[in-house]
Amino acid sequence: QLQASGGGLVQAGGSLRLSCLASRSTFSLYTVGWFRQPPGKEREFVAAVTYKDDTTYYTDSVKGRFTISRDNAKNTVYLQMNSLKPEDTAVYYCAADLSVVVITRVSEYDYWGQGTLVTVSS
Repeated sequence: QLQASGGGLVQAGGSLRLSCLASRSTFSLYTVGWFRQPPGKEREFVAAVTYKDDTTYYTDSVKGRFTISRDNAKNTVYLQMNSLKPEDTAVYYCAADLSVVVITRVSEYDYWGQGTLVTVSS
């Protein structure tokens, strides 16, 4: 079970840190991804981190602004979001899979959290 938190309302240029807490102690064995779903649009990939060597991968629109990281001791993956833009407004979801490589498709993840809303005002 995954629980995403940390969303909220922020002005453009501001920052938020999202957290994805897992209930399983084997969380360290999972590749974890963050996705987002803007209003009226499909869910899209944002970032992912593998379990094996903490390889990270980002969609182009967030490179240099967002950072994904994990703390296996706390069963938590974070998404630090800086320089937020109105187009970052979306419901953010975390997902996990036993893949050993970075995966970016919604269909490739087996486990999903409930989502947390991020609203960026202009």
